[in-house]
Amino acid sequence: MKVLLTRPQGRNQAMEEQLTRSGVAYLVTPLLEVVATNEYLDQSHLNNADNLLFISTNAVEFAAQQLQNRFPHHCRYFAVGQATADSLAALNINAITAPETNQDSEGLLSLPQLQNVQKQTFIIVRGVGGRETLAEQLIARGAAVSYWQVYQRVTPTLNRSTICEQWQSFGIDTIVVTSGEILSNLVGLVSKESFAWLRSCHIIVPSNRVEIQAKAMGLSHITNANGANTQATLTSLGINLL
Repeated sequence: MKVLLTRPQGRNQAMEEQLTRSGVAYLVTPLLEVVATNEYLDQSHLNNADNLLFISTNAVEFAAQQLQNRFPHHCRYFAVGQATADSLAALNINAITAPETNQDSEGLLSLPQLQNVQKQTFIIVRGVGGRETLAEQLIARGAAVSYWQVYQRVTPTLNRSTICEQWQSFGIDTIVVTSGEILSNLVGLVSKESFAWLRSCHIIVPSNRVEIQAKAMGLSHITNANGANTQATLTSLGINLL
């Protein structure tokens, strides 16, 4: 097994360490860049929120930068996945997390804490252009919802032919994808001539939604890790956390 790690720069270290300890060869090619936005949240808006809901570890990181780690204490905190909850825990914030078996928006919406939310206010902390499912469903349940978009995703500039040749020459047969956007960028980089190679690769995805997306793109050897965190990914690779 030779693994391709595709998370943004600086987000692959935990996986690199575990793969190194396990003696698994890997390459790192970030297929997404994440940069801060200039969207600031009015302090009164934050003070009046009943709930803060974080979409990703990036949402936690960039919000923490803006708030200088001074998060409000009166809110309930929610995290879509365990990796996001872990990022909040590192800041001494306990977050309610989506079920282990379904760590995405739909999983979060299944939580009992989000069933009766009439007249509650939510701030969804996310990147620019995220999915609308959470907001739509919470509003349908009677909540008031707003967004705080603290980062934006940028596609890295990569040489299409060179990078595919590098992956194949290295012998990559397993690719870890942690978002739908990374999956789209991956498929977009692979030429028609190399698509058969991509279809032969084992693709690790973080959720049911991205699994469906991968199948729609013509991929077939897919494992849903039910999370983007290191433990979930390693389990899908058949590797014990060391």
